[in-house]
Amino acid sequence: MKPIHTFQTNSVTTGYDQTTILHEINVAIPSNKINVIIGANACGKSTLLKTMARLLKPQSGQIVLDGKSIDKIPSKQLARTLGILPQSPIVPEGISVSDLVGRGRFPHQSIFKSWQKEDYEAVARAMEIMNITELADRNIDELSGGQRQRVWIAMALAQETDILFLDEPTTFLDIAYQVEILDMLTDLNKKYGTTIVMVLHDINLSARYADHIFALEKGKLIAEGNPTDVITSELVQQVFGLHSTVIKDPISQSPLVIPIGRYHNKETNI
Repeated sequence: MKPIHTFQTNSVTTGYDQTTILHEINVAIPSNKINVIIGANACGKSTLLKTMARLLKPQSGQIVLDGKSIDKIPSKQLARTLGILPQSPIVPEGISVSDLVGRGRFPHQSIFKSWQKEDYEAVARAMEIMNITELADRNIDELSGGQRQRVWIAMALAQETDILFLDEPTTFLDIAYQVEILDMLTDLNKKYGTTIVMVLHDINLSARYADHIFALEKGKLIAEGNPTDVITSELVQQVFGLHSTVIKDPISQSPLVIPIGRYHNKETNI
C-alpha cells in the first residue's frame, strides 16, 4: 500500500494573468482516498487541480506536501510523489503505446542512470492494470478515445506516484468507457492505496465513486465531505442552478441527482 501523505492548500488564491479565479482556498486532501472536485463550468475546478499539481503558481498562499511547500521541492523529486493527467494531453506523432507509457518513467531517470529492470516492470505493470498490454506495439493514433485515455492513465501509473491528479479523465467518452475508466481508477485506489484527486463533470458519477467531494462555486469552496453529506438538492441548486431531487442510488446507495427542469416541474404547470 502507498504511504500516507499530508497534502493541503493554505489560503490559496490563484488565476491567470491579472484575473483571479480561486479565492482563499483551504483544502486538505484525504490520503489514500478517491477525491473528486465538482462544480459548474468555469468555477475553478481545473484551476485548482493545476495549482495543486504545481502547473500554476498561486498568486498568494501555498501548497504543502508533508509539511513542505511544494515550490521548495525539486521537480523530479516532486514528480515521484505527484502525477498529473491533464484534460487534453498532446499526443506525440507516431509514438507507440509502450513508448508513451514509458515516458512516465522520466522522473526516475538521470544522465547517470539508464533504464533498469524496475523501469520495464513498472511499464508492464501499468499497462496490465489498464488492460492495454495487447496494444503495446500499436500506434497511439490508431486507438479509440477510450483506449487512448487508458494509455494516458497507464503513463501516469508508470510514474509510480503516491498521489494522482486527473482533470476530467472521462471527458468525451461514451458512458461505458466512463464507467470503465472510473472502475479502473477505483481498482488502483483499493489495491495500491493511490490517492486519487480528479475533476469530474458528472455529479452522479462523482457521488458514486468518490470517498470525498469538494464542491466549488465561483472560485470558492462551499462544501466538502462524503457524498451523502455533500450532494443535496440545496447544493445542486446553489452550485449548478438546477432544481432537482436527490434519492438513493439503488445500485451504489450513493446520492443520485434527478433533474426536474421546467417541463417536468408540476409547480410551474408546464
